[in-house]
Amino acid sequence: MPDKLSTYRQAATPLPDTQRLFPLYGAGLENLGVDGKPIEAPVLDCGPDSLVIRHDACGLCFSDIKVISQGEQHPRIQRDMRKEPVVLGHEVSMTIMAVGESLCHQYHIGQRITLQTDIVFKGKAMAYGYLIQGGLSQYSVIDERVLNSDQGNFLIPLEPTVGYAEAALAEPWACVLAAYRLKYRTGIKAGGTTWIIGAGEDKPYTIGAGFDAASHPHRLLLTDAPAGFERWLRGCAAELGVEVIDVPDVTALPQEFVDDIILLGADADLIEKVSPRLAMFGVFCIMADRPLPRKVSIDVGRVHYHRWVYVGSTGNDIAEAYSRVPVRSALKPSGRAWFVGAGGPMGRMHVQRAIQFTDAPCLMLCTDVTADRLEDLYQSFKDEAISKGIEFVCLNPAVPADAARIAEYQREDFDDIIVTAPVPAVISEAATHLGKEGVMNVFAGLARGSMVSLDMSDTYLKDTRIIGHSASEYSDMQETVYRATTGELATNRSVAAVGSLSAARDGYQAVKDMEFSGKVVIYPQIKEFPLTALPDLKDRLPSVYALLKDGKEWTNAAEEEFLRLMLPD
Repeated sequence: MPDKLSTYRQAATPLPDTQRLFPLYGAGLENLGVDGKPIEAPVLDCGPDSLVIRHDACGLCFSDIKVISQGEQHPRIQRDMRKEPVVLGHEVSMTIMAVGESLCHQYHIGQRITLQTDIVFKGKAMAYGYLIQGGLSQYSVIDERVLNSDQGNFLIPLEPTVGYAEAALAEPWACVLAAYRLKYRTGIKAGGTTWIIGAGEDKPYTIGAGFDAASHPHRLLLTDAPAGFERWLRGCAAELGVEVIDVPDVTALPQEFVDDIILLGADADLIEKVSPRLAMFGVFCIMADRPLPRKVSIDVGRVHYHRWVYVGSTGNDIAEAYSRVPVRSALKPSGRAWFVGAGGPMGRMHVQRAIQFTDAPCLMLCTDVTADRLEDLYQSFKDEAISKGIEFVCLNPAVPADAARIAEYQREDFDDIIVTAPVPAVISEAATHLGKEGVMNVFAGLARGSMVSLDMSDTYLKDTRIIGHSASEYSDMQETVYRATTGELATNRSVAAVGSLSAARDGYQAVKDMEFSGKVVIYPQIKEFPLTALPDLKDRLPSVYALLKDGKEWTNAAEEEFLRLMLPD
């Protein structure tokens, strides 16, 4: 007779009429559920073009905390949450429980799946766990929004050997992998809007590529350009059919309007005034050969969310400023890397990736202000790092002795600085330690409008680049699932605590309080099990604890034992 875990895996039991779920009715944890508990709700029927899925595991993300904090003001929500509550949870592992008749040739009951959650359907963002009922429910319906999104089918099949938590954490891990695959333009946007602004410099400027018959903008805006260069630009524009518009007042243009802004000279005031005019994926090019007189206030929130990038050159050819030092997102092999905020769940993933993937740095300085998280990070990864010849250092800037050691390491600049702490002052200070052609990757998602004071002279005098993003695409999820399936990437190492659906509220409080160094994973099909850190399983569930790796790391074997014990009969 099969045990209940085998039955569970086969999805052999019929769907119930009702399910437990944890709706969010507005801003604040007090609005999660009713009296802090899940509610009972119907299990929706399976239509001919849809699937009913079971949520097997759900990771809790700090992005969810933003929804809980902002409620209806969150940019992805903006609806009456009392009438249409949100069911959070976008880090999910799922099993198909029912298949619509038109999908029977593609899917079957018991099939394991996950999905790329950043869904756009008919031009509207429909992210899973935001507008589509997410993982803090026992069951949900997958319909055309997922199966026929604007980018295609967003479901990703899973091998039966992949663990439930292992699959759920593919989503945050995909975001980490994507951060090192970011691509930026290496020239003026073809068919876009380019704005050239004079700022006192008068050189024999030229545009060696990107303003010719092969490729050119649709519209050229001009403000105080040097006379000789302006004549050349107007002549080229006339030949190419480019519209030319004079812009005497730099504040007159609407925000997020221009694809490329090219500033001819070192003018901090102008950088601040015109930067808000950059569109999504905009490039700001600074052509200058002397330092700016002061630091510049830059919207790092839009560097992160809108993928802005600042480039520059001390030369005369604007095209070379884009292409001479292409924006690098991968870590520099055998370089010096500094991980800021390394002790948190996402910081640990960045650290693990740097150690486990090829072309690792030769130095990894990991800093965090929480002592126990930092110590756990060090103990988790030091042996593996040392075995690969990496100098692995974990220091707390709040401890005077550690701060002194950090200063010693800062005497030599860094090739890469990865920031997972959303603190503008920290970003501003860290940027001063970028070396020549160094890259700061702001993974932490600061809100749009978060201004950071930066020495933008480094953009053209040292060719430094500041980039950022923390989302993923379908291909990133595919790669992550593949690496997890083959054993190349142990996503389970990110698990710090587990609990049942009823523990989700406590889980979010722990995420908000930064209680754990890793991820909280909720198992929606388990009715009652309190939020429990993995080491505490020793007393609560000894047989599960015995299957952890080194008494602290989640394993598929530990998960199996956990489910055998805790799944309802």
